[in-house]
Amino acid sequence: MSDYKTVLYSVDDAVALIRMNRPERRNAFTPEMLGELDDAFCRAEEDAGVRAIVLTGEGPTFSAGQDLSIFTGPVDASNVRDAIRTHYKPLIERMVTMPKIVIGAINGGAAGAGASLALACDLRIMADDAYILQAFSNIGLVPDAGSTWFMARMVGYSRALQLCIEAERLSAPRCLEVGLCNQVVTASFLMHKAMEWANELAQRPTKALGWTKQALNAAMHCSLDAAIEYEAELQAQAIATRDHQEGVMAFLQKRQPIFTGE
Repeated sequence: MSDYKTVLYSVDDAVALIRMNRPERRNAFTPEMLGELDDAFCRAEEDAGVRAIVLTGEGPTFSAGQDLSIFTGPVDASNVRDAIRTHYKPLIERMVTMPKIVIGAINGGAAGAGASLALACDLRIMADDAYILQAFSNIGLVPDAGSTWFMARMVGYSRALQLCIEAERLSAPRCLEVGLCNQVVTASFLMHKAMEWANELAQRPTKALGWTKQALNAAMHCSLDAAIEYEAELQAQAIATRDHQEGVMAFLQKRQPIFTGE
């Protein structure tokens, strides 16, 4: 179980469950919480027994974003710049680059930097009463913690710009419509479905899934030539895995493969 103050961490079979645990503050972020989240993802990444990850929030909110109550004095440019670079950037980059699939179980509002964390997950399943909100423009600010990067790539420049500058509160059905989530389920069924999905992915060839994630991320900002070259390098690694050998053997024997993640 967890040994953190603001995060709950547990592993069930091959799935790591990471839960933001400041429900009294709507899971708003503090430097301590962001550091613990980063450590939890690092822990899941390095644990060979973990083959998929689920991220969610305790209580009725996924995350309300930055906890502004921690600032005891005026918030100046250097405070903001340092917070984004020091606390948010390492966590977001780890989630995107780690070679394991991260499912976001969006159990309620995901606003501000909380939306960024939701979008940093590889796949998103939302409760039917959950929402994503980029409200920065309402207070004269710019989406941060990777939100512009994620939004532009998920829904395209023009739609991303409109959603950000108009600060539309995006309901779960609306998120499904524009491509910001993969599934919408009733709130009471959310965690069951998220863990079921993660367990299904955990039974698939873990390394191949991770390399596929990395290849798609790279393909979003490289040339076709570079994408093909990168695919060739990853395929050379994948073909040497035991899971590939098992997949081929199972195909020839007309049975379901049993992947071990090796």
